[in-house]
Amino acid sequence: MSADEVLGRSTYDFETVPQRRGTDSVKWDVAAGELPMWIADMDFATAPEVIDAMKRKVETGIFGYEWPQEDYFSAVSEWYSKIHGVHIPTEWMIFSTGVVPAISSIVRRASNVGDDVVVLTPVYNIFYNSILNNGRHVREVPLAYDSSLRRYSIDFTTLESALSGATTTLMILCNPQNPTGKVWTRGELSHIASLCSRYGVTLLSDEIHGDLVLGDETGEGPDYTPISTLEPALAAGTISVVSPSKTFNLAALHAATVIVPEEHLRALVNRGLNTDEVAEPNLLALPGSIAAYTHGEPWLAALKGQLRRNVAVVRDFLESQLPQVHLVEGESTYLLWLDCADVDLMSRADIAHDSSKLASLIRTSTGLILSDGAQYRGNGKDFLRMNIACPESLVREGLARLKKAFVQ
Repeated sequence: MSADEVLGRSTYDFETVPQRRGTDSVKWDVAAGELPMWIADMDFATAPEVIDAMKRKVETGIFGYEWPQEDYFSAVSEWYSKIHGVHIPTEWMIFSTGVVPAISSIVRRASNVGDDVVVLTPVYNIFYNSILNNGRHVREVPLAYDSSLRRYSIDFTTLESALSGATTTLMILCNPQNPTGKVWTRGELSHIASLCSRYGVTLLSDEIHGDLVLGDETGEGPDYTPISTLEPALAAGTISVVSPSKTFNLAALHAATVIVPEEHLRALVNRGLNTDEVAEPNLLALPGSIAAYTHGEPWLAALKGQLRRNVAVVRDFLESQLPQVHLVEGESTYLLWLDCADVDLMSRADIAHDSSKLASLIRTSTGLILSDGAQYRGNGKDFLRMNIACPESLVREGLARLKKAFVQ
């Protein structure tokens, strides 16, 4: 990797602030003057190679039914070999129209109505929708939080108790973890998978942020471990879902890959995805994904350089100008987890350590829109989530607004 790639200096444009108002953007459907830094999509144009591939598709003028062929699955497999240094056989793979549709479908197939589904909290809030909307129960296992080190860890005793429950049939894991940015080690994942195996619990891993492990300031550091690459006896009880959507800002393409090493479990998942009609691509899903996986590596290297610089901007700002807000140093994602427990506003009777009220006050007083941590459960009531996948100028503007809200 070149020095320019490490620092995010490249021919790619990560500085221009895009105009997304009036474009049907969920993120930017906000009032004039408001600055959205909440939902997980980026304010960066995707890789030019991806755009070119989609243009060529549109230029055919024919948009009939499609089905993923070997070139799609080979692109996914080769990406994991090249970027993550692991081999994932194409025969383990199934196409899906997205990570969340796949998760909801798998919940319906790998558990029964009334069952408990285990999650480590705080965690991506949509997991709760997939569980509760399908008539299952959320079994929360709160992550242990060291407030002095700003670090999360797994309480394996509590996790084992939850997994051993008579009505527990499924665990949904976020790997790497959203919103904390935690990258689980191979040892931690093996421990989780061994407990699931011991108690007959299927382990479903959402790995949508796997390509966004940032490493240190030079880009070096341990990568994430795909759950499917654990030793075969442990991987046999797992399902993972990957996608280029977060990596390349392609959420609206609705493309993901479900990876199931064990053939009988794979047949169950495949039947569910097809029964639920979430296994057929739209006209741009295949060419866009293939282009991202086969030509997107230089763009991703430059993106991660920009994200590392943005993280440094936030870290330096908080330390020098807003020390009551503490950055939880996650190893991945462009979503920063901010510990606000020491913020003076949190002691006000009308807020009282309620991040939803805190986020509302920030939006009302400054126009800055952040995600309130309470929706992720666990200890999220003291946290805010900030999306920094945007030009540095917007990061600095968001920080200035945050300071305005907190420093009266």
